[in-house]
Amino acid sequence: MVRFNLLLLIAVVVCALGVVTSQHKARRLFQALEHEQERARQLDVEYGQLQLELSTWATSPRIEKIAREKLKMRTPEPGKTLTIPAAGVTQ
Repeated sequence: MVRFNLLLLIAVVVCALGVVTSQHKARRLFQALEHEQERARQLDVEYGQLQLELSTWATSPRIEKIAREKLKMRTPEPGKTLTIPAAGVTQ
């Protein structure tokens, strides 16, 4: 009977250690999940900021300003432009 009780005690201790270990692992995984979710939120904010910055950099007035100032481009005079119809288009 003593052997049986000792065997049951060992089984209970092993099960208890297993529960503690699994709870600890679950908590660590939950913390890692929360950390990654926070990182995903930060990346979403950064993505939104980059989209806004991209739309600012690609505006027509900005492109025109760079073309005029840095590339010394200008709008051609109306008499110097020639419009060619696309092939296969009938008017």
